[in-house]
Amino acid sequence: MHIVSIINYKGGVGKTSLTANLGAELAWRGKRVLLIDLDAQASLTFSFIKPDEWQKSFEKDKTIKAWFDTHDTGKPIPLSKLISTPTKINTALTGKGSLDVIYSHLGLINVDLELATKLGGANLSQAKKNFIGVHRRLSDGLEKLKKENEYDIVLIDCPPNFNIVTKTAIIASKYILVPTRPDELSTLGISYLMRSINQLIHDFNEYVQIDSEISDKEIDPAIVGVVFSMIQEYNSEPIAAQKSFISQVARNTKLPVFENYIKRNDTLFASSPSYGIPVVLNAHSNNSHQSVVDGLEAVTTEFSKMVGL
Repeated sequence: MHIVSIINYKGGVGKTSLTANLGAELAWRGKRVLLIDLDAQASLTFSFIKPDEWQKSFEKDKTIKAWFDTHDTGKPIPLSKLISTPTKINTALTGKGSLDVIYSHLGLINVDLELATKLGGANLSQAKKNFIGVHRRLSDGLEKLKKENEYDIVLIDCPPNFNIVTKTAIIASKYILVPTRPDELSTLGISYLMRSINQLIHDFNEYVQIDSEISDKEIDPAIVGVVFSMIQEYNSEPIAAQKSFISQVARNTKLPVFENYIKRNDTLFASSPSYGIPVVLNAHSNNSHQSVVDGLEAVTTEFSKMVGL
């Protein structure tokens, strides 16, 4: 089971759209896909169900927030109990693969504050053990889920920050995917994000050595690469101003940059959540719309090769 965190410090870079469309296209190709919405804004959640349905059937005790909340009771809800299978998209898949979702909650932001209170300790050794316990929560939950559900891939839509909830996703992941827009603000934080991830990996791997039972739980998530979104084209190539940002990221960060990208079409992406089916699963007679779908399919193909799906 491949676990992938999709993250950027900057919001509005197409992170949720990439998660939804990548998951949908992989499911169309026959994969069993699970999406986890860790962003308190719940944009991924509301890409598949309407807010009134979420409020009626999920808000109280069937979101990822409820899972975090029950940890301190000593009897956390199994992640398998939170899985939803959205009707519209799975009908659209016509028996190919499947796509399930664990929904987010607007109150998830408070979970991070509560987790922070668990990090102290009477001494350094105890503090390190608490650090491991808190940060491995999602990893432990997904290990149990793996025994119950045979997913090919889990895509985690992370919040646009590096809080404790985000760190639990990084530690649980085998791969990290970074979406970005081709502008200065969106690309500026990528190097800083990589430094934060590397520091987390270093600290975690150092701390696990204090406990012989988990000393083999070191992590080393691979950076799949940077995916550019909201690209404007001229003569079938990104416009010159955007090309420079693409080259700059490849040169300055030394990270892999996807050859394929997601084209800009605000109308198409804005209307998609109201249908409950991501853009990539909709064919379009309009050439500009279809070119967006073609780009999403190409990104999925490139991603699949890079992670060995």
